[in-house]
Amino acid sequence: MKAYGSQSMVGPLRRVIVKRPREAFRDKAAIEAQWKNLNYADPPDLAAAENEFDAFIRVLERSGAEVLSLPVDDRTGLDSLYTQDPFIVTDAGAVLFQTGKIARRGEGPAVGDALKAWGVPVLGFIDGTATAEGGDTLWLDHDTLAVGRGFRTNAAGVDALRNLLDPLGIEVIAFHLPFWSGPGDVLHLQSFISLLDADLAVVYKKLLPVPFYEVLKARKIELIDIPEAEFPIQGCNVLALAPRRVVMLERNPLTKKALEAAGCVVQVIKGDEIAFKGSGGPTCLTRPLLRA
Repeated sequence: MKAYGSQSMVGPLRRVIVKRPREAFRDKAAIEAQWKNLNYADPPDLAAAENEFDAFIRVLERSGAEVLSLPVDDRTGLDSLYTQDPFIVTDAGAVLFQTGKIARRGEGPAVGDALKAWGVPVLGFIDGTATAEGGDTLWLDHDTLAVGRGFRTNAAGVDALRNLLDPLGIEVIAFHLPFWSGPGDVLHLQSFISLLDADLAVVYKKLLPVPFYEVLKARKIELIDIPEAEFPIQGCNVLALAPRRVVMLERNPLTKKALEAAGCVVQVIKGDEIAFKGSGGPTCLTRPLLRA
């Protein structure tokens, strides 16, 4: 079986990269030193975070995915828990990112070293004046990558992605993101949309760029709009384990009900420590390495 290749948001998940809280958070002293500067809502509790993450891993493994864990690395901090952001994986290898968030700049090089041990080649780098984050990328299909142009992914980053991916026959379509809460906050493209199937997505329509909305409608992708109250608690942050088999955070009962009405099989996980405090969710906590 091929070891890597994930140009999809919804294909059956076969291999996935995570970083456990023990390796990302390290210890109480590291948490206390970093959480405020990284804009966490509160300091995570390491033991509780480990328990939550273990439950999440069990969900991934029961779905048939092999879970690979990134090691401790002194170049990274608390945010390295969110492995979605420092790289993407194509059929030709990984693209390592220089993140827009300066405090996360060590994550790309750290991931690159780990990928060598797993036999995953590096296709290229986003570096220099260019920045990009995985949360701003979304595969609309195998050969089309939507990218959010905002505070985390800049214009040079979009251009660099195009230059790297065009030889693979991949079209990069960029959409401008709103100011939202400014450069100190996080608003990724995936903050307001998750694909659940090739023709189904959960969205927060108020933040959808109009050209992106038009692309989704042209592709006949059904849009499930989440309720206002569930956007701040990661209602849009839904990971597809396979088409219409998904995992999302608890506390979002209305979104869960809407997904089930659309034919999705939904599992929920607790995210008090690993999600809500750091403004992440199931997609943020994973980097699919292989989707069938």
